[in-house]
Amino acid sequence: MVAILEKRSLRDFDWMLALLALMIVVFGTWQIHNAQPTESYWQKQLIGLGIAIVAMLAVAFTDYRKLVNFAPAFYAFGLFLLIIVLIPGIGMRVHGQQCWIKLPVVGQFQPSEFVKIPTVLMLARYFARPRHSALTLKETIIGLLILALPVGLILMEPDAGQALTYLPLLAVVLFLSAVRAWIVVAVLVLTIAAAPAAYFVGVKTGALSGYKLERINVIVDPENADKRGYAYHTWQSILTVGKGGLTGAGASSSEFSQSRLKFLPTPHTDFIFAVTAETTGFLGCILLLLAYALLLSRLITGARRAPDRVGMLVIMAIVGGLAFQLFVNVGMALGMLPVIGVPLPLMSAGLSSILATFIAIGFAISVQLRRFVN
Repeated sequence: MVAILEKRSLRDFDWMLALLALMIVVFGTWQIHNAQPTESYWQKQLIGLGIAIVAMLAVAFTDYRKLVNFAPAFYAFGLFLLIIVLIPGIGMRVHGQQCWIKLPVVGQFQPSEFVKIPTVLMLARYFARPRHSALTLKETIIGLLILALPVGLILMEPDAGQALTYLPLLAVVLFLSAVRAWIVVAVLVLTIAAAPAAYFVGVKTGALSGYKLERINVIVDPENADKRGYAYHTWQSILTVGKGGLTGAGASSSEFSQSRLKFLPTPHTDFIFAVTAETTGFLGCILLLLAYALLLSRLITGARRAPDRVGMLVIMAIVGGLAFQLFVNVGMALGMLPVIGVPLPLMSAGLSSILATFIAIGFAISVQLRRFVN
């Protein structure tokens, strides 16, 4: 059986998936350089890419079922990282958030990005059990608890944007695990009804105030928002996107660049899509989104070919997480969603994000390599 796997390994390796991810990262590194040419972010991104490729290959050529069996240990280690980042002197506090650990050479490491992988493995391991009926309420609650532990620690940092990116992981797994229809309907109704109610109560009680309230008001009433205050990020991003036009202003127009002139905040991370729109225009953004669509479609194809349920759940949870981050980040750049600090997968600068994404892709390739092995 091992000989069969070794014979098929190179032929069944999903080269298209790996190549798409690599192309998006290289394109993103170019945009990071365009955004901050005098900084070393793009060089650190290339270092991170090298580390991420090694990690991806290591995971891809390891039996994913063995890794899933160790999910509780990985999950516990992830929770440990989320705990120690909260300890003063270990965790770095930036812009009021204690989310990072300082590492030599590569810079900052964000545990909350990395812990998504152990959380996915833990959810897949629990919900992949053979079943002949819909999920029980007890099973659903256990799934919520698996997600609640890391999310609760992340909220203590506090990083509400990163915590939100965990929700699609559980939502996809529950949906594919035959969750009862009444639970789905109840959650949708409660979400639709609770959002405006929570906004009203939060404003009246003062729980929702300051920059959190203002960033929501920017989306609700953009014309009356303070463009030099809390609406600054959103309006500068919209201006940057609009400046690109159809084909882009080009990377050489530095004297007119919103990002190089430092009008656009954090252009190499949160607003890398706005930088892409400025330099490559509408056509460049469409091609980038097409590359993402192809990447997600390859992952979904891998999930359909998975030899077992656990492999399918792992890949589809990854798809849900990536699609959600893509939707939120682009929505932030276009001024359609509040600015909550969600990076664009494979494009935004950051070791943690690129490493977590490539490890996830490694899992998808590992499933593909073993689709003929029982």
